Amino acid sequence: MSSTQELLKKVRRIEIKTRRLSNHLFSGEYHSSFKGRGMAFSEVRKYEYGDDIRAIDWNVTARLNEPYIKVFEEERELTLMLLVDVSGSGNFGSRVQLKREMITEICATLAFSAIQNNDKVGVILFSDTIELFIPPKKGKTHTLRIIRELIEFKPQSQKTNIAGALRYFSSIQKKRAIAFVLSDFMDQEYRDPLRIMAQRHDVTGIRIYDPREETLPNLGLVPMKDPESGKVSYINTASKSLRRKLKQQFDSSYRYFRDSFTRSGAGQLSIRVDESYPAKLLGYFKQKSA
Repeated sequence: MSSTQELLKKVRRIEIKTRRLSNHLFSGEYHSSFKGRGMAFSEVRKYEYGDDIRAIDWNVTARLNEPYIKVFEEERELTLMLLVDVSGSGNFGSRVQLKREMITEICATLAFSAIQNNDKVGVILFSDTIELFIPPKKGKTHTLRIIRELIEFKPQSQKTNIAGALRYFSSIQKKRAIAFVLSDFMDQEYRDPLRIMAQRHDVTGIRIYDPREETLPNLGLVPMKDPESGKVSYINTASKSLRRKLKQQFDSSYRYFRDSFTRSGAGQLSIRVDESYPAKLLGYFKQKSA
């Protein structure tokens, strides 16, 4: 079978699975989660009892020493932007799926949910540079192109710079958008650009990780390849101190992710590759629309 035919089969397989999910699970939940959140800024006014605290303008509040909220006018359509980490660490998986494969399915599910809502969908693929930008458009053909790129795209770099991707998004997307950042978030120093981005846009971070990244088993001396540098080295997994150090690194990156998104007023969820991402997404959407 030719590589083109194989690619089309993969696209079709993902389309069937994720369209079914978006039809049955997310068509209503997606809309109710983000309705009234696709807004154009209008003015600020004093906070009144019952207002959504997420609308508080903290800069004005601090300056005037009393709470003020941002007032928005609803726009007719929403724009969904997917910021997708395509660096080398996404090609890791010790279970049924690579991290990158799960990210592709989640992106397809979100994209089909958006086009059912007649919204535009755009994509930024990033490593430590912007690898590809697909401007927001509507329609199934456009969504299938996005899925094809997610499956077959070969990045120029294997490294990660989340801060650079967030700054790029803020520079090109002036109109308010729904933005999902999908990565394993094995990177830091992105808190400031995230805070700036979340002031204007509805931002959610989706962190995908593998159980072997959380807990490394005792397998003796094994070769390990750094997916971002390509360097191969032998490590002794029997070493308790080494396993403890790797666990601390994992926990540190998770805490930074969780705290950065929480402090920025952005949404966040973590999904392990052997978990049900539809259940996690559905729970998140219901929580947002509550």
